[in-house]
Amino acid sequence: MGDYVPLYDAGPELTRQASATITGGQLVAVTGSGTVGPAGANALNWVGAAAFDGVSGDKVTVHTGGVQRLVASGTVTAGDIVVCAANGQVSTLAAVSTPTAADVTNTRAIVGIALTTATTGNLVEVQMDR
Repeated sequence: MGDYVPLYDAGPELTRQASATITGGQLVAVTGSGTVGPAGANALNWVGAAAFDGVSGDKVTVHTGGVQRLVASGTVTAGDIVVCAANGQVSTLAAVSTPTAADVTNTRAIVGIALTTATTGNLVEVQMDR
C-alpha cells in the first residue's frame, strides 16, 4: 500500500520500531519494548494504523486515533463495532446473547465503529476508539 494518510486524524502519532514487515494502513500492536507489528485476532494491545510500509528494524509512524481506513476481514457493515482480526485487519464483533468472561475480554479488543461497509480485503472506514 505504501504511504498511508488517515481520512481524519484526531489522535497523536507515535514512532516505534517494526518487529516484522508492516504495510501502511495495517493495524499494529505492541510486540515488545518500543516495537510494533501487525495486530493479531482479538489483540488487546493494538495501538493504531501504520503510516507507511516497513520491514523489521525500520522506524514506523503509527496513527493512534481519528478515522482510519483499515482492511476488513469478512463483511463489515456501517455501524458495526469492529475488533482486531488476523494480520492487522478488522472484523465485526460477534453478537452475544449471554455474556461470558471471554466476551468481556473481547470487548477490550474493540478498535472502533465502522463508518462504511466493506467485504474481505477491502478498506472500511473506522472511527478508532482510543
